[in-house]
Order: sequence, then structure tokens, then C-alpha cells
Amino acid sequence: MSRMTPFSSPLLLGFDTMEKTLERIAKGSEGYPPYNIERIRASEDGQKAERLRITLAVAGFAEEDLDVSTEENQLVIRGKQADAEGREYLHRGIAARQFQRMFVLADGMHVIGAELKNGLLSVDLVRPEPERMVRKINISVRD
Repeated sequence: MSRMTPFSSPLLLGFDTMEKTLERIAKGSEGYPPYNIERIRASEDGQKAERLRITLAVAGFAEEDLDVSTEENQLVIRGKQADAEGREYLHRGIAARQFQRMFVLADGMHVIGAELKNGLLSVDLVRPEPERMVRKINISVRD
């Protein structure tokens, strides 16, 4: 028996990449590090376009321990701490673990900057207004 997918309708052409993206998201990821996503409206800070800000709690990570990049249509944030040599822990409740957090970006979105402050990594993305486009298609008649 074949599996019925939401994008199997013959009216939805070219959405196969979206289906693969949804499958990748559905596989899930762990909840570390925790993050917020907020909308920054254009009128709030004098910017023309609406922006999004992703803020991750990365306490204990230095700037050189973090990597923010875009790969195809994904924002990838990686963190890797090196264990400090010469330390002897009696109790270790704060793990120096690595993480990778990925966010799928819509077409046209791009990263405009990242800032690390007080253990919070903020990544700003611009969300441009979509252009309304209407195009007339000529119909040819064959005899």
C-alpha cells in the first residue's frame, strides 16, 4: 500500500522539495539549546522591512565556539566547546556539549547579522515583502 502524502495532489506541482523539508522537520531535534523567535515590525525600529530574530540561550559559549551559516535554504547554528585542560571537577552539572540547530528559511529570507550578548546569541533575518506579480500568458492557436 502506498503512502498518501499531503503534496500528492496533481494540482500541487513542484512542491516535492517542500515535502522533503517537512519530513526533515518532522524527524525533530533535541531541545538544546532553547530558543525564541520574535517578529520585529518595520515601524518599531525605523526599518522598512519586517524582520525576525532568533535568540538562542548559549551560556558558556564564546564567540569562537559558535558558528552561524546558511546552507542552501537553511540557517545552521553550531556550537562546540573545548574542555578546559587542567580543571578537576568535583561535580560537573554544566556540560560542555556541542549542538547544531537548523532553521528552514523561506525563499527571499536572508541573515543580516548575529550578536552574542550576555549568553544569548541573536540572529536577525530580513523578511522582505513579497511582490504581487500578475503575468499575462498568450494563447497560441494552431490550425
